[in-house]
Amino acid sequence: MTLPPDWTELVPKLEAHPDDYRVTKHRWGAFHGMPLDAFLRERGVTRVVLTGVATSMGVESTARNAHEREHERGYNVALVVDAMTDLDIEAHRYSVEKIFSLLGETTTTAEVLARLDGDPAR
Repeated sequence: MTLPPDWTELVPKLEAHPDDYRVTKHRWGAFHGMPLDAFLRERGVTRVVLTGVATSMGVESTARNAHEREHERGYNVALVVDAMTDLDIEAHRYSVEKIFSLLGETTTTAEVLARLDGDPAR
């Protein structure tokens, strides 16, 4: 499968900032073999919000790794279930229904956006 050259570019609506930290994964999880953990710790980050493609692989692996670090470093994991997908719908469903509640809090895009907007009811 050949991907287009711009397939990793963010859509303009996401308003990428020059100081954004972007991770190019070489494994399933975003933490493995990457300086992401050090970057987050230096900034006092305690919560990660996860979305993505390949729910049962990349998202779940990153969530597992962040959850494992919870005991050492304090990551709370939020999994935005309507902002992820998988090539295998059954694998996606299994991760969402059986695994994610063990690793963190499941949430929706609307709930995350409401929290970012400061709505305490969400």
